[in-house]
Amino acid sequence: MADSLAPSATDGDGTSRVPVSAGDVEYAVSLAIAAFRRAPADADWSAKAGALDWDCWETAEHLADDLFAYAGQIAAPTPPVTHYVPFVYTYPREGGPGNTVMVDREADPEAVFEVLEATAGMLAALVALRAPTVRGYHSYGVSDPEGFAAMGVVETLVHAYDIGAGLGVDFTPPSDLCDRTLARLFPEAPADTHRWQTLLWATGRAEIPGHDRRQGKWRWHAEPLGERQGDTPA
Repeated sequence: MADSLAPSATDGDGTSRVPVSAGDVEYAVSLAIAAFRRAPADADWSAKAGALDWDCWETAEHLADDLFAYAGQIAAPTPPVTHYVPFVYTYPREGGPGNTVMVDREADPEAVFEVLEATAGMLAALVALRAPTVRGYHSYGVSDPEGFAAMGVVETLVHAYDIGAGLGVDFTPPSDLCDRTLARLFPEAPADTHRWQTLLWATGRAEIPGHDRRQGKWRWHAEPLGERQGDTPA
């Protein structure tokens, strides 16, 4: 699959960077699945996913649902820029994630992996198909295909970390993948710190030297960096 994005991107301030690509979405999911497959045979998918209030299975469903939803936001020939596509979300239990995409809990973890690969493929295909000028709605700002790819990557990496904690497996993605994602979604993040730890910091999961853990609500910049409006998140 050929990406529709150029091999480099220039932001509003003239800074050149390597964009997040359609291939990065599928790569991130492949890394996550490879980590999950290292879990012990008796790993409990109903265990709490790290610091989240969801279990590992629910968190994986939430991830698959994110990938599906991001694809949906740029799937139409003229995507909506004022609202989310009105898919129906259900909440199987109070306090759990609301999803359109769910996996049969009677199935084994391979079913989860199949759904993750399928929804990653949907998002990657739409990111590759749509021109960089296409825009779609997100509550953090109207975004472009690269932005939705980056959202898919960050959701995959941090929730793989959460699920890995619940399953008892380490998950450490490559620095360059983290760096591309940070540059697109978290331009305020320090550039001279460990890339994976910095992505965990940006999403409220870790501290980095000189920066305390983010408390309360954190967010990313969905809008293309040259079009960004609104305040820099705390």
